[in-house]
Amino acid sequence: MNKFEAEFSNLVRAFRKRHMGKGPSKINTTFCKNWAICEMEGNLSPVEKFIATSEDGKQTLRAARTEMVKEMYRKNTPVDMEAFLGAKLIDLFVDIDIERDFGMSIFVFDQDIEKKWKNEP
Repeated sequence: MNKFEAEFSNLVRAFRKRHMGKGPSKINTTFCKNWAICEMEGNLSPVEKFIATSEDGKQTLRAARTEMVKEMYRKNTPVDMEAFLGAKLIDLFVDIDIERDFGMSIFVFDQDIEKKWKNEP
């Protein structure tokens, strides 16, 4: 992860903390073409971990942590991320493994951010 990918990780953490009350404890970002791929650990709050002790709870949390996160980004444009990259967010794919507390978000931008940021000093 280069310094630009690390800074993008910090912006993702701050956005989630601001809009969800808690950000992931660890994020590893990789730029690939027009994607920013974020691997996230430590997403769940203590209450969510308790809810995940039942099968219904796991299903509810997975739905909340995928569809609701996408909706959060639709309603709250991540202007800090877009300004940092100089690119517009056009789509977002989200998934989470509740048992492992490991999530992935793939941010799709309107430009090749890998080419733009991968080889910066």
